[in-house]
Amino acid sequence: MHPLRSATGWGRIEGDSTSRSDWVTSYKVMVSNDSHTWVTVKNGSGDMIFEGNSEKEIPVLNELPVPMVARYIRINPRSWFDNGSICMRMEILGCPLPDPNNYYHRRNEMTTTDNLDFKHHNYKEMRQLMKVVNEMCPNITRIYNIGKSHQGLKLYAVEISDHPGEHEVGEPEFHYMAGAHGNEVLGRELMLLLLQFLCQEYLAGNPRIVHLVEETRIHILPSLNPDGYEKAYEGGSELGGWSLGRWTHDGIDINNNFPDLNTLLWEAEDRQNLPRKVPNHYIAIPEWFLSENATVAVETRAVIAWMEKIPFVLGGNLQGGELVVAYPYDMVRSLWKTQEHSPTPDDHVFRWLAYSYASTHRLMTDARRRVCHTEDFQKEDGTVNGASWHTVAGSLNDFSYLHTNCFELSIYVGCDKYPHESELPEEWENNRESLIVFMEQVHRGIKGMVRDAHGKGIPNAIISVEGVNHDIRTASDGDYWRLLNPGEYVVTAKAEGFTSSTKNCMVGYDMGATRCDFTLSKTNLARIREIMEKFGKQPVSLPARRLKLRGRKRRQRGGRANT
Repeated sequence: MHPLRSATGWGRIEGDSTSRSDWVTSYKVMVSNDSHTWVTVKNGSGDMIFEGNSEKEIPVLNELPVPMVARYIRINPRSWFDNGSICMRMEILGCPLPDPNNYYHRRNEMTTTDNLDFKHHNYKEMRQLMKVVNEMCPNITRIYNIGKSHQGLKLYAVEISDHPGEHEVGEPEFHYMAGAHGNEVLGRELMLLLLQFLCQEYLAGNPRIVHLVEETRIHILPSLNPDGYEKAYEGGSELGGWSLGRWTHDGIDINNNFPDLNTLLWEAEDRQNLPRKVPNHYIAIPEWFLSENATVAVETRAVIAWMEKIPFVLGGNLQGGELVVAYPYDMVRSLWKTQEHSPTPDDHVFRWLAYSYASTHRLMTDARRRVCHTEDFQKEDGTVNGASWHTVAGSLNDFSYLHTNCFELSIYVGCDKYPHESELPEEWENNRESLIVFMEQVHRGIKGMVRDAHGKGIPNAIISVEGVNHDIRTASDGDYWRLLNPGEYVVTAKAEGFTSSTKNCMVGYDMGATRCDFTLSKTNLARIREIMEKFGKQPVSLPARRLKLRGRKRRQRGGRANT
């Protein structure tokens, strides 16, 4: 029995079974207004038999013969797949009618006061909406693209900053991306709504949004897989299945299409040859992955180039089909396991970042809500370590952590991958505060500059935190950001040719990263090389010089002996 929260005007029924090779091939429908008296839907004088699925991927759409008003619905399977059992997923599409007697429903009915464009946008409409936002807020927005899809559609992103188009020294970079799975469209629409919201609130002088925009360089990429989205868009929310539009045009799952750097790191740790061969950060991409023959989507390569170009500190990729925030590692360390808690050295930071989103979402941490499928994530407050859920090699989150400075998390924003347009206002209200709070977390931890004795920024300097086996590096101007939870940390900055420097840095509970700057002096050898190069000479290596002196002494002794 499936209770309806409000009465139903007219209805269409959609069946979809995706878990195993089990599906219902025919069924009856019964309705009720008191859950005691049931009426079977009829077609003329007899009970109506609805046609079910003929295979597990493609949804089947049926319509009620006449409009009906009901509070409850019951499905009565009549036949099912011979080699399977009864398994069916239903969506009831109808019009809600007001119920003056249901006080609880009226009290909890969700409305929004934001004047935003609540609709599904195809590629052309998405591009047009970006232009509208850019025209409304030209001083804080910039539209650019990071590459093209397999079908040649540009992968558009919007930058939001008080100085769009440039990296401001000391200002952290943040990104949201959505639509890696083209049929998970809620994330895409939330990103477009967020663009509008940030622009409107900035113009209105909302101090929280103004501060966020002026102190952060924000990048929003709403549709990473536009080819897949266009396929899903053709079916719409009524006929969108689990797989239609999920993959790229050439059949690749972008979310798991990144190089597996976990194995390189863990094998090196097991051989105990770290950090000589494999560092604990900025692990290089294997040569085979860079070859043209590798099975790598053009969209994946575009994202990698984007992440290597911009010094992102924090990022969230929005997905659908669940209500949970997943943090790395996404890959189990034990080869024989499919599920295993696999924490990063920054596990406490990742857990906080995940909780910051989940705890401010209207439903993720609500113990009373119904689970999306079979997993109940309430024991970890709406968060989960990716590998303890299901192992994935080559995930975006793991790659980002091991190849760049960016801490990346997967945010599953709703049970329904493709909700109806009428549900978008409620979904926006569910996620709006979380989307803002998560962006604000980029300002937690420590930040600063690493300079030489002349005050010039040192790029690619390594920032190490005692007790955390994961380093980060400075950007091209010598500035850095290191996400950390409140506490006192021993931090060391080091760079090739410079003596290292160590400081105690305190991270407080208030929002805003603690300033922790470093000045490094050049080593004696580096100074000698600098002087020699200045006068057009190359420094002589010490071992070679010793051998030369020994040879000269031997010749001198030999000369004296002959005389």
